[in-house]
Amino acid sequence: MMNADYGVLNPVWAGGAGAWLADDAAFVQAMLDVEAAWVRVQAAAGLCTAAQSAAVEAVADVGRYDLAELAALTPDGANALIPLLGMMRARLVDDGAPAGSGTALHRGATSQDIIDTALMLLLSRGIRELLPRLRSAASGLAELARSYDDTPCIARSLTQHALPTTFGWKAASWLSAVLAAGRQLESVAAGLQLQWGGAVGTLASLDQFLSTSDSAADSAQLAAQLANQLQLADPQVPWHTNRVPLLQAGSALGAAIAALGTFGTDVLTASRPEIGELSEPREAGKGGSSAMPQKQNPVHSLLLRTAALGAPGLVSTLFTAAGTAADERPDGGWHAEWPALRELLRLSIGAAEHADVLANGLTVNEPALARNLALSGDAVLSERIATVLAPVIAGGKPSIQKLVLRSLTEPIGLRQLLRLEVSHADLSDAQLDALLDPAGYLGSAARFTHTVLADYALWKESWLSHN
Repeated sequence: MMNADYGVLNPVWAGGAGAWLADDAAFVQAMLDVEAAWVRVQAAAGLCTAAQSAAVEAVADVGRYDLAELAALTPDGANALIPLLGMMRARLVDDGAPAGSGTALHRGATSQDIIDTALMLLLSRGIRELLPRLRSAASGLAELARSYDDTPCIARSLTQHALPTTFGWKAASWLSAVLAAGRQLESVAAGLQLQWGGAVGTLASLDQFLSTSDSAADSAQLAAQLANQLQLADPQVPWHTNRVPLLQAGSALGAAIAALGTFGTDVLTASRPEIGELSEPREAGKGGSSAMPQKQNPVHSLLLRTAALGAPGLVSTLFTAAGTAADERPDGGWHAEWPALRELLRLSIGAAEHADVLANGLTVNEPALARNLALSGDAVLSERIATVLAPVIAGGKPSIQKLVLRSLTEPIGLRQLLRLEVSHADLSDAQLDALLDPAGYLGSAARFTHTVLADYALWKESWLSHN
């Protein structure tokens, strides 16, 4: 039986774009793309013929290789490129490629050049698919923030009812995290770099070859042309022992997953039937239970939380590998980066897909928001009461705290207790009603919401102008 990873145990990305953008075939194709681009650069510089370049191009197709066989051979050299090169050269012979085609293939390069650059390509292609989904999720959150800008609801602190807020500000808070993550991803995508250094980061083999050739090109020019071919940045120096480029990418992916995880976690809590403030969109075939037909499971928010639980360990692996990288090629740390980075890419794409559906289909139950806000009664405004009434109640804030505790433990409301303590001369009934109105104690929630929405509008204008 052929072994394949379809995501049966990874529902965050199974069946989505991440399943094919970062699978084994995508990575092998990325390595083939780097090798083919390098031979094209050589041909343009007169270091090999156009026919040789075309021959390499013809074998740079993942469909021509048995990936199960490639995987089985990978442990022999501890990376997949070594057996892949052997297979490519065998295909060149089988195709009757011009003499010297196999020599031009991989000339002056090393496994790390191809694998690290292929990872950059994988990230570039993956983030290109991720960002539109993240932007669409942000659009949905922005609409929620606008629609519920002045809708009061309860804010919870350490799981307990705390103070009034607005649902608009809650949605804007989710949006602000997505905005920050999106900008970080855009920055990372723009700076993904070619890695090109040869065996130990000196390009000695390539420079030696160039010194005996008739070409006027030097290794710096060739590397710049290769970066341009692959649409990657040219750092002008190898980063084979400097793993910060991968750390930046992994951190950005992890940040996006965390931002979406917070959104998903809040929706999970609010969608509990006893809270009932939010519900996921109902979609045919989604959220059903195998044993309880009445259930509608919150699968999108659940999978956002799943991704958020899985990502930190992967980011940690990247930092551990970078921090223990030894010599001119790490012994194990480099190898540990590959699956961690790929899974982060898959999780982030999958999380963005689920967040897109959730943010644009979320149902807000306004009566439940009002009901839950009222559960704590007037005590939810105890902070405001203490600030306003401390000067007119004997004993100040400590006395007010006692009144609040009494209202929570005795069958008498805080409003009544306050009315008994404060004279009408100091506080009229109308003033007391206004003091105990949650809508009057929302602070700067509206301003914060509008600030985030304005920031979102700038972000949207920025990415639309580049498309």
